[in-house]
Amino acid sequence: MDNTWSWIVLTILIFIVSVLYVALKRQPLFSCSREASVLAIVGSGGHTTEILTLMSGLGEHYTPRYYVIANTDTMSEEKVHDFEVKRGQGNSKNYEIHKIPRSREVKQSWVTTVLSTLRATLVSFPLVFRLRPNIILCNGPGTCIPICIAGFVLKIFTLGRTQIIYVESICRVETLSMSARLLYYVADDMFVQWESLQKRYPRCKYIGRLV
Repeated sequence: MDNTWSWIVLTILIFIVSVLYVALKRQPLFSCSREASVLAIVGSGGHTTEILTLMSGLGEHYTPRYYVIANTDTMSEEKVHDFEVKRGQGNSKNYEIHKIPRSREVKQSWVTTVLSTLRATLVSFPLVFRLRPNIILCNGPGTCIPICIAGFVLKIFTLGRTQIIYVESICRVETLSMSARLLYYVADDMFVQWESLQKRYPRCKYIGRLV
């Protein structure tokens, strides 16, 4: 019985150490001279415009590119296709679009949001573990929560090099969005576009206006 408890305690300690290792260790970003796969989480409306603007600033070596979209968002899918065609990389080998259940619909109650987020998480984990992206890039849509959590768990159990990069929307001037607050200690880097936000949330990095 004592041995059983010893193994349980040891397992818990190993898990805690792994979490702390991933949360505190900051690995350098990928060299601009080698390829790195990117998983971009596409929201709707302004989130879509912002994330595609961020993607347009990435070099050609960021390939393949994976786009994750809520399964009820048809407009963003068309925008992603148009973006890739204009980019001159409209080759199906260079990018893929994947759909997952939306974590939270507009005006959805917080009680039912728990269930819908759980459903999205069950789809996100197999997707992220299969794609194993080098970088996860997001800017705040609710869809990013299960994807980023899956990426975080991927690093815990494989000590991989998945970097979770969160760029807060330009419309967030004084407070972080709910997504940013939930991922505050999960993201490897969290960038804000207003200096006032960085002063209030010191773990964030102020980089001026990106979009």
